[in-house]
Amino acid sequence: MTSTLAEKSCTACRSGVPPLARETAEEYRREAPDWALLDEATRIERTYRFRNFAGAFGFVEHAAALAEAEGHHPGISFGWGYATVSKKIKGLHENDFIMATKLDRIANKINKSMSSSDISQRDV
Repeated sequence: MTSTLAEKSCTACRSGVPPLARETAEEYRREAPDWALLDEATRIERTYRFRNFAGAFGFVEHAAALAEAEGHHPGISFGWGYATVSKKIKGLHENDFIMATKLDRIANKINKSMSSSDISQRDV
């Protein structure tokens, strides 16, 4: 891996491309250490925490836009203060880790902007 995963773009999935071996998935996961490697290294998942519902919803909106732009769509569930992202379709591929690192950046940006904001829900 010569460049960081977050600098890459997802490539179109092609049939016949085998999923990542556990060792390769673990290597890619080093760039997304907060993600859990599950189901015998065939799925990744992370739950992000936010200060409120608006933060979680904002993350989901940005994640959806990124998924459309990259042509790579994870499963997302969310509620008050959290969003869980999971990815598995016939095993893992580099694209899954590219999305993971980009989603981490989005979540960090949202949490920083919310923590620096002096506006509370009471003030709206």
